[in-house]
Amino acid sequence: MNKSVILITGASAGLGQACANGLASAGWTVIGASRRGTSSGSWRGVVVDVDSDDSVTNTFADVDTEHGQLNAVLACAGWGLASAVEQTSIEDAKAQLETNFWGVIRVVNAALPRLRAQGGGHIVIMSSIGGVLGIPFQAFYSASKFALEGYAEALAYEVAPFNIHVTLVEPGNFKTGFTAARKKIASSDDDPYRAACEKAVAIMERDELNGADPVNVARVVEKVLKSKNPQRRVSVGKFDERIGILAKRILPYRIFERAAKSSLGV
Repeated sequence: MNKSVILITGASAGLGQACANGLASAGWTVIGASRRGTSSGSWRGVVVDVDSDDSVTNTFADVDTEHGQLNAVLACAGWGLASAVEQTSIEDAKAQLETNFWGVIRVVNAALPRLRAQGGGHIVIMSSIGGVLGIPFQAFYSASKFALEGYAEALAYEVAPFNIHVTLVEPGNFKTGFTAARKKIASSDDDPYRAACEKAVAIMERDELNGADPVNVARVVEKVLKSKNPQRRVSVGKFDERIGILAKRILPYRIFERAAKSSLGV
């Protein structure tokens, strides 16, 4: 029997690369999709731009030709944008959502007919704790992840009759190249948000640079894919970050917000 095949977007770096390496070591046939087309000794890379309908369509057609099957998709492609909401252009905001949200939709829409045809499969979407807790001065990043949370929850109901599972993975801070790649909107000296933005982003970057090992995310994804009854949502990262998800659910909002402010740098 052929090994299970998974396509991973965003596989050239960060959490996507860690997952590609981990799943390849666990015996999966990994197709690592990214704009750079980076490959590894244990998995093959392909060039794909999730912002492009044609690029995604062509990539999945190539998967059909080469492998004849697809058992899972892991959508990791994404990037960060740091700026005050008021100072962010509509163009930059749309670009953030284009990759982080619509890029996932393109990949999932291409995968679904293939998964249905073979009787099931698994869609894993890399969300974020920032998709549950709004991150100041990274509002459009959070918006993209919040959107994925609602999308995936609704999608799960629709595809369950076809034996297709949907799981959201919600990482906290991890030490990856994501930090250095974050786009920051330049501000002027008289920008009323400048000091607060710089402080909040500096705290976030400090936490990321001291974050957990990305291999932990890879292990969680592998566990999810092995499960016969996978969770809808699974968080991963340091305990003090993950506890914020529970705190938001159970604490009165004013108390939660007061407690969250210091950790978020505001």
